Amino acid sequence: MTHRKMRHQALGLAGGLALVGSLALAGPSSQAATVNPHPPYPSFHFWDSLQLEPQFADAWARLRENLQWKIHEGDERVQRWIARYRASPQNVVAITERARPWLAWILEQLEKRDLPGELALIPFIESSFDPEARSHRGAAGLWQFMPGTADALGLQRRRGYDGRLDVVASTRAALDYIELQAEQWYDGDIELSLAAYNAGAGTVNRARNAALARGERGDYWSLRLPRETMQYLPKLHALAAIVAEPEAYGIELPAIDTTPAFATITVDRPLELGRLADLADVSRAELAALNPGLTGGHVHPGTAEVVLVPAEQEALLQARLSGPARSPQRGVAMEHVVQRGDTLSRLASRYGLSVNEIRRHNGLESDVIHVGQVLAMPNRSLASR
Repeated sequence: MTHRKMRHQALGLAGGLALVGSLALAGPSSQAATVNPHPPYPSFHFWDSLQLEPQFADAWARLRENLQWKIHEGDERVQRWIARYRASPQNVVAITERARPWLAWILEQLEKRDLPGELALIPFIESSFDPEARSHRGAAGLWQFMPGTADALGLQRRRGYDGRLDVVASTRAALDYIELQAEQWYDGDIELSLAAYNAGAGTVNRARNAALARGERGDYWSLRLPRETMQYLPKLHALAAIVAEPEAYGIELPAIDTTPAFATITVDRPLELGRLADLADVSRAELAALNPGLTGGHVHPGTAEVVLVPAEQEALLQARLSGPARSPQRGVAMEHVVQRGDTLSRLASRYGLSVNEIRRHNGLESDVIHVGQVLAMPNRSLASR
């Protein structure tokens, strides 16, 4: 029985007990109430000791609670990957450390969909938890989407934005894709859907039909697939085994907070990352690391739906964004939407800045700008930073 099922049973038990208790505590009716010295329900001290929702020490404990699969530890491929990870614990720790900003939020998305916690480990395999990872084949992002698949799932790619690198957008697209394939082709079998995520549904469907023709079960573990896909689920099961009992494998996972490290701010107007960083009292580099999809250094409603900020800065930023606009003399950059004929030299002259100041504040690597681009024009106090 999984932890999730046990928790649901506890909730059901608690609900039944609460109902009995509420009936017993109801006010007097038209008939005389009798007192039973041995009530058929527990005393209220029971509620003090019953914890329906466990308090997790960190995100790894939360992930363990959501593991749903029986680990195929007897499979030779799984054992081989466990041995490989045990042989280089420093690599496992380094990759899981990169999961720090993302793991708790991904777990929340899995819980909302009642999907196996094991799926939170897919970015370990796909991208080593690097949201800016790119493969030689053209895949990109935490979930390594190819351009064609990204287009089919509605992940936009345009100048200044790549939805494959947007952690929020790409995670939702990946989970949608996995659920859709599981329901469409595999009667809800997530493992088969993950094989199709790696090799393509056509490849997996042909291998499955061949397995069934041989009289085999037709699950992932009975399929003959391309070499990379034959290792895909064993890697995932090996990682799940290590997360379940890291001490048993001599690996110490870095502590990660059980609550998301970032908050989402809805994008309702053009914003430049440098200005957002100033408003949120964080560095531009920190904000850019949370928003790798904003490849042009700015965001507007036509691209990303949300921008990510450190969770502890959300209230401050929301207040400042909703408050009255502040002038550049108070330390906030002005925004300029590039028009036809604009050049950096003309903008520098117009705003009393140097070309280098504009380039530095906007993270530009050259003097090339394009129509519609949002540039921040800092006052002298910001430009000198």
